[in-house]
Amino acid sequence: MNDGGQRRYDPLGRTLVIIPTYNEAENIKPIVSRVRAAVPEADILVADDNSPDGTGKLADELASADERVHVLHRKSKEGLGAAYLAGFRWGMEHDYGVLVEMDADGSHQPEELPRLLTALKGADLVLGSRWVPGGRVVNWPKSREMISRGGSTYSRLMLGLRTRDVTGGYRAFRTETLKGIGLDEVASQGYCFQVDLARRAIDAGYHVVEVPITFVDREIGDSKMSRDILVEALWRVTAWGVTTRTNRVLGRRTP
Repeated sequence: MNDGGQRRYDPLGRTLVIIPTYNEAENIKPIVSRVRAAVPEADILVADDNSPDGTGKLADELASADERVHVLHRKSKEGLGAAYLAGFRWGMEHDYGVLVEMDADGSHQPEELPRLLTALKGADLVLGSRWVPGGRVVNWPKSREMISRGGSTYSRLMLGLRTRDVTGGYRAFRTETLKGIGLDEVASQGYCFQVDLARRAIDAGYHVVEVPITFVDREIGDSKMSRDILVEALWRVTAWGVTTRTNRVLGRRTP
């Protein structure tokens, strides 16, 4: 945990980049190739939710040709949160010291990952942030940007967080951080899954750092964002906020 900025950090250990996929056949080969070029020392885990377009099969072909690429085949589409939780557990079972979240569609640029990993040497969790100085989004319609900025602002206000981008999904965790925030209690999916992990890390006293990134909207395939994901995020964040404020008044720890 954070110790007033004086904590002595252990070496990072091996890095695993977790890439959840569902119908990303056109994107999977380019993103894996870019990750391998940007961080050759890292391993990759493709967590595929039984994509009907054959993404899993393409990932298997990549894995057969490269020992640093692995594939986790899941039975069905269960959401981003469930895919990441499965990937985290796989990484823990295989003794990785760093676990990275990255989208398959190229919106999270692998070329920026070395900066996140460098920042993690002095932190417990590093967030790739669109909304800090130096961060930006490319090719997003204004409506999408307003939803994202509004979601982060609402979450920050409701939960009392200083973090600027709590909804972004480009992140590097120390494995010990994930072990310490109660993954077995995480039930959130989609948009609010990222909020949930960030607020748990902050509430637990871990040192969280934001690194500016350039977020590039996908060029191939369809966004997984939906009305149901936004509705879930709104009610969960509101419920967490009410619980957090109540616990603070009563002097209790927020779960």
